[in-house]
Amino acid sequence: MDNDVSAGGTTTIVGRLALGVTLLAFGLGSTKVIDGVTTADAVSLAHYVGGVALFVVGLLAFRDRDTATGTAFSALGALWFTWAVTAGNQMSDHAAGLFLLLFALVTLSLALGASGGLLDQGTYGLFFVSLLLLAIGRLAGNDALGKVGGWFAVAAGAVAWYAATAALAHWPTTLPRRAAGRGVTAAG
Repeated sequence: MDNDVSAGGTTTIVGRLALGVTLLAFGLGSTKVIDGVTTADAVSLAHYVGGVALFVVGLLAFRDRDTATGTAFSALGALWFTWAVTAGNQMSDHAAGLFLLLFALVTLSLALGASGGLLDQGTYGLFFVSLLLLAIGRLAGNDALGKVGGWFAVAAGAVAWYAATAALAHWPTTLPRRAAGRGVTAAG
């Protein structure tokens, strides 16, 4: 296997695609950059693709003894499922902010413990920033922070999508490194 290409197992690829699509839909809805599209429009996708499918993929990863992937996808599946079934219910901004903050901590743990390389760390790290900004925005009543958080979710979704596509297409997932001692030399 080429060291520059992530092989990615089937569960990892499917999970990254499910997470990427859900993050892109949720993020674009949060930014309100597309006229008439809000986060409410992402509820069904988040419920079934982000929630149910991602949770099942996590369970399949556990079956394959891939604890890191199983933990990540099961936890994120629970996040999306819970968000989808509670969306539209009367909930205070403080309760919603607390929910987002708690799952921000989960994604921080996933980012710090990601075993899938820089693309997984990047996905979870960007999603952490997104959830943190969305939580602070809800707690402070600041819609602008929510929009910025949405852009971080879009970026996280794009990274997750690229990671899945790179595994399928055998694209590089790392930057080439220079050999030690081979750098820029001064002209004499």
